[in-house]
Amino acid sequence: MAKNKTKQANSMTSTSDKQPIITIVGFLGSGKTTLLKKLAKDFIGNHWQPHIILNDYQNASIDAQHFLEFLSKDQLNALNGSCICCSGINELRQAVNNIPNQPNAVTLIEANGTTDAPTLMEFLGVGLRDFFMPPIQISVIDARHWQKRGLNNDLEANQIQVSSLIVLNFTQELDYQRLETVKEEVKVLNPYAKIMVWEEVDALGLSDLTPTANTIAKIDHLKSHWSSCSIDLPNPMSSDHLKLFLASLPKQILRVKGCTKLDNDETYSFIEKTPGSETSIKPFRGKLLSGPKMITIGPGSDPITLGRLITKSNQPNYGH
Repeated sequence: MAKNKTKQANSMTSTSDKQPIITIVGFLGSGKTTLLKKLAKDFIGNHWQPHIILNDYQNASIDAQHFLEFLSKDQLNALNGSCICCSGINELRQAVNNIPNQPNAVTLIEANGTTDAPTLMEFLGVGLRDFFMPPIQISVIDARHWQKRGLNNDLEANQIQVSSLIVLNFTQELDYQRLETVKEEVKVLNPYAKIMVWEEVDALGLSDLTPTANTIAKIDHLKSHWSSCSIDLPNPMSSDHLKLFLASLPKQILRVKGCTKLDNDETYSFIEKTPGSETSIKPFRGKLLSGPKMITIGPGSDPITLGRLITKSNQPNYGH
């Protein structure tokens, strides 16, 4: 089986001598970065050379630092601020074109969580150097929250329309009927895409993906443009202070991620809060080049307001 997969993977370039480009899209907190790490490690383990481009509203280098434990700096490019589906497309195209033409190279692009995916693919496929294959797209869906996002349902549905592969994440938390419902609704929106649950995804199984032939229904592009900001965090910061600060954030803020040292720890922690309100704190194993910072995405993301909340939530008896 392993030999067959290796043969399949090599066919991605050997038949055309061209370099694959894979974009990963998905709503905020769906698991894009985790999938990107999995695919990059799979490719490295099979003697491929991945080049990664990350796009985020503010400090994309926070996510980029996760990859420095197994990639060199020249294999990473973090694009900050501009959305790569519109104002940042030229910067993205230039970043792709700067990647060298190497044997067994693959380019992996992670778009920010509110990207207009059809527009991204429409623009990205133009103006690339001739040794690149036509880009393909993978969508990641948080199956727990699929189409339960109120005003953001249209954006979430829009993101899967031009994908060649749709990955259902967090399916272990669903019952059989809910999982089948999600699959059926996804097939209606994109009948041409492969659908896999997280455990089925293997980088070497991507070799037969081709650009989709699906007909898309575009949304108002402004729905993919949200406010965001980056602020400095105290270093160190007590766990209680962090908890109170996160609880005080405006409810319209759907995504939070950052890094700092907590309590008496000697190492940094990576903090995430997803649209489902789950908060996770994990050891940060990369090199924190950006300094202790936090990024927020959604209405209410204002550095002055958030700075005041950090100060206020550290005051005695706050929240009591």
